[in-house]
Amino acid sequence: MPSAIQPLPSDVINLIAAGEVIDSLAAVVRELVENALDAEATRICISLNLELWRVQVADNGRGMDLENLRLCAKPHCTSKIRSRADLWKITSLGFRGEALHSLAQLAELEVLSRSALAEESGWRLLYDCQGEPMLEEAAAIAPGTIVTVSDLFGSVPVRRKGLPSKTQQLKAVQETIQQMALCHPRVTWQVERDERSWFAISPGETVREVLPQFLKQVQLSDLQWLQQAVETPTVESGDRAATSSQAGEKSTLELVVGLPDRCHRRRADWVRVAVNGRFVRSPELEQTAIASFARTLPRDRYPICFLHIKTDPHQIDWNRHPAKTEIYLLSLDFWREQVARCIEQAFQLSSTDLSSARNSRVSELLKASEPKGQYRLSRSVRAGESAASEIHLLELRAAAQVNQTYIVAEHPGGIWLVEQHIAHERVLYEQLVDAWQLVPIEPPLILTQPTTAQQQQLQRLGITVEPFGEDMLAVRTVPAILRDREDCRDAIVELSLGGDLQEAQVATACRSAIRNGTPLDLAQMQTLLNQWQSTRNPRTCPHGRPIYLSLEETALARFFRRHWVIGKSHGI
Repeated sequence: MPSAIQPLPSDVINLIAAGEVIDSLAAVVRELVENALDAEATRICISLNLELWRVQVADNGRGMDLENLRLCAKPHCTSKIRSRADLWKITSLGFRGEALHSLAQLAELEVLSRSALAEESGWRLLYDCQGEPMLEEAAAIAPGTIVTVSDLFGSVPVRRKGLPSKTQQLKAVQETIQQMALCHPRVTWQVERDERSWFAISPGETVREVLPQFLKQVQLSDLQWLQQAVETPTVESGDRAATSSQAGEKSTLELVVGLPDRCHRRRADWVRVAVNGRFVRSPELEQTAIASFARTLPRDRYPICFLHIKTDPHQIDWNRHPAKTEIYLLSLDFWREQVARCIEQAFQLSSTDLSSARNSRVSELLKASEPKGQYRLSRSVRAGESAASEIHLLELRAAAQVNQTYIVAEHPGGIWLVEQHIAHERVLYEQLVDAWQLVPIEPPLILTQPTTAQQQQLQRLGITVEPFGEDMLAVRTVPAILRDREDCRDAIVELSLGGDLQEAQVATACRSAIRNGTPLDLAQMQTLLNQWQSTRNPRTCPHGRPIYLSLEETALARFFRRHWVIGKSHGI
C-alpha cells in the first residue's frame, strides 16, 4: 500500500529551509554581508578559517540593541517587511528573515552588536539551534555588528562531504565579495584567511574605480562609465496595479564597459548584471549586452560589461530563487532596448577620450621611436577648407599623412594616429548596415564554373542570379557600393563563398574602403575624420581592430623632457 501523506515535523521543515538558504561558505558570506549592507555599513571585514569551518563578518553599520538581538535569529523575524504588500516594494537586500535562523541550525552562532544610537555598551549573544538566546552578556564593542559562525554544518556532517574542494570554495567566496563590491562601490572591504590578510578592495566614487582591482590586466582608462536616467515602465496588471510606481518616476541604468579597442576576454565570463544592489542571472540582458558588441571585437572575443539597473521595486519579483540570484523583471523588452542604447552611447568618442591615458602603449611607442629618430611624412596638401565639423564632433583637425596609411589628427590635448583604411571600413560598414541596397548592373557579371553552393549563397544575400549557358552564372544585381568598382566581379565571388548577410557587409566594406598607400589631401582626411567620428562604434573596425592611437601632450612632454629648466641644466 502507498505511504500515507503526513506533515513533516517542524525541525525537519526548518532544516530543509536552512539547506535552501545556506548551502556553502559563500552563502554564509553572502547572507551576512547583505545584512551589513542593509545596515548601511561603509566598512566590512571578513575573516575565514576553513579548518574550523568558521566565518566572521564585522561591520560599522547601525548595529542592534538588546531587544532586536533577542529576536534576530528566530525564524522569519525581520525588520525589512511587515505585510504581503511589502513583497512588491522590497528595497533591502535581505527580507525573508531566514539567514540567521538557518545559520543557528547549521552552526554555532554568536552575535556582538551595539546600536549606533546612544547606548553605553554593546551585547554578546549566543544562540541555540532554534535561534533562541542561551547566553547574554554586555560587551565592549564599537557601534556596529560582529557575527561569528563556527563549526558550520557540524550538525549535518554529510553536507561537508558534498561540498567542492577548499580552492573552489575560496574562489566562490572571493567572487561573492567582488560581486557585492561592484554593486556597492563606496564600501571598503578587508578579507582575512586563516588569520592572515587575503585581499582588500578600496572604495571608489563609481564602479569604474573598483573593477580594475579584480581584472589586473585592465586599466582605468580602458573602461567607460555611463549612468543614464530612464522613465520607469508603468505596471498595469496583476496585484501590483494598485501600488505601481508614480508616473514620471525615474529609474537609473549604470553601465561600465571595457572599450572594445582596449580590452576584451576569451570567455563571456565578465558580462554581469545587477538589479537594485544585487547580482542576478539574466540571460536575456546578458545576451543583449554581448550582441551590442557585435562587429566591434575580434573573432571569438567577448566584452567586459557590468550593468546595474536601479528601478522601482514594483518592477521586480525576488521570490523566484531562495538565494535571490534569479528574479522576474517586468518590462524586460524595455530594459533590453535601454541596455543596447546605453552601450551604443558608451562607444561614442567624447572629450574624455582626448585626455584618456594609454601610458603603457604610448611609452612603448616612444621607446620604439627613440633609436630610429625619423618618420616618413607625406603631406598631400591642397588649397581649400576642410569639411566642416558637426557640433557634436571632437576637435580633431587633419594635419598630415604618415606613410600614406595613418592620418595625423591634432586636438588640444595631443595627437591621434588614425588608420585610414579601417576608419573608412567602419564608415562604409555602418552605411551598408543602414542601407543595404542592391542595384541592377548592365551588362551582367558572368561567373564561370560556379558551384551550387555559391549560387545559393548569392540568392540568400538577395543578389539576382540566373544560369547563363553551360557552367556560367549571370549576376544581374550587386551592392550599390560595388557597382562602379573595377574589382566588382572579384568582390561578388568573395561574397559567394559563404557567410551571412552581416559577414557579406563586412567583406564589402573592407574591399571598398580606401587602401593603405593611397595619398589623401587635407580636405579628404578631414572629411574621413568627421565621418568616422559620427559612426555608432568608432573605436574598432568590424573585424575588431583598433582604429586610432592616442598620444597625449603630457606623454610627449615627458618624453621630450619639457619640464627641464634649460638654463639651470647649463649652469646659467
